[in-house]
Amino acid sequence: MIIGKIEDGIVLDHIKAGRGMELYRILGLDSLDCQVALIKNADSGKMGRKDIIKIDRIIDIDLDAIGYVDPGITVNIIKGGELAKRTHIDLPEEITNVIRCKNPRCITTTEQELPHVFKLTDREKRVYRCIYCESKAK
Repeated sequence: MIIGKIEDGIVLDHIKAGRGMELYRILGLDSLDCQVALIKNADSGKMGRKDIIKIDRIIDIDLDAIGYVDPGITVNIIKGGELAKRTHIDLPEEITNVIRCKNPRCITTTEQELPHVFKLTDREKRVYRCIYCESKAK
């Protein structure tokens, strides 16, 4: 399978196999009017299998959302057909409006305009808690 070269855009690489579609949904890539390629289960010498997302335009993407879904992802910015910048993503300390609080008693349930903010409370277990009610993110 051959996916064309990108002149100006973004390549999300080293996505754990099977997580690419979740990332595609969270980043809202379906609403873009440019070419987006999602490659699932590509061979990888480092990971065995991986997913890759190629976006044929440089857009503003939420790095915190990427880090929440899969902290091992590499974000490559391509300009003029060449690698301009490479960023390795880690778990963010705080995420906003990436996930929603499931607690029916949380203030975000009644106050719809409040942002859904979660803080990282346990890095090893990847546990995030709502800043309003302390509920664990699922």
